[in-house]
Amino acid sequence: MVRRGLARWVLGRRVAEVQVLHPRPVRRHLAGPDDLVARLRGATVTDVVRRGKYLWAELDGDEALLAHLGMSGQLVLVPEGAPDEAHLRARLRFADAAAGELGGRELRFVDQRMFGGLAVVDLVPAPDGLPGGTGGVRADGAPGGVPSSPRLPAGVEHIARDPLDPHLDVGRLVERFRTRRTGVKRALLDQTLVSGVGNIYADEALWRSRLHGERPTAALTRPAVRRLLDDVRAVMTEALAAGGTSFDSLYVDVNGASGYFERGLAVYGREGRPCPRCGTAVVREAFTNRSSHRCPRCQPRPRPRRAVVAPLLRRPV
Repeated sequence: MVRRGLARWVLGRRVAEVQVLHPRPVRRHLAGPDDLVARLRGATVTDVVRRGKYLWAELDGDEALLAHLGMSGQLVLVPEGAPDEAHLRARLRFADAAAGELGGRELRFVDQRMFGGLAVVDLVPAPDGLPGGTGGVRADGAPGGVPSSPRLPAGVEHIARDPLDPHLDVGRLVERFRTRRTGVKRALLDQTLVSGVGNIYADEALWRSRLHGERPTAALTRPAVRRLLDDVRAVMTEALAAGGTSFDSLYVDVNGASGYFERGLAVYGREGRPCPRCGTAVVREAFTNRSSHRCPRCQPRPRPRRAVVAPLLRRPV
């Protein structure tokens, strides 16, 4: 949702002014805040691209403004002169902000916990030679049409394509999935395997596929993995149509609007409520430092594999 909003508002705009109001959100720009400001000032946004949870604005000059929102980061467009947010960390103003669609808005990076961040990095060739992520610009400069360039920000090469990426090699992903020696939910959250699937959408997809999160990936058939990936895509597509999932005011699009997919969740955050499919009470279980939600009837815990012990051969006395 954030990428779509940014693509609509900032494509083709030239950065006129940048202010960094706190050094921590630009800590990954190792040359420091002043260098980040200098490299952004005067640059024009040529595309807005996403891969998993990484978002970047391609700039003329083979660089990109790379953003990760972390736990509480927001990229919001507000009218110039609007009161500063309590956790405002950086702002960008554009040379043509007083005219056209932008209508005097500025782009602000707001982050309460400051786990997210911004950096200007070089663009490098994508390892597979295909478009770097979800993005692209039409011939008239509007979003869509031609795919994004076959480049990635330096440091993002290890991030896998996500389920909504049209260039995802599903067959290869299925095989990689089945060769992992881990639980299926851990595999879904492994950003080097498939990116962009968070805790909420993993639980929802597993419920649709009737899979317990601890089911071993090696025990899944190829059709089962494909069905799961189809369910992941369906959940994420429906969430996008609803504007995303906003549990509080931190999760908004670039215009500050909340998403409403929370109303369509089947199991996540519904502990004790009836499963929409069978009526059994949803349970919550600890999962690393987070929680998993499932229906104990639709998603039974996998039975532990029984070890095969070879009989001991009696030695002759």
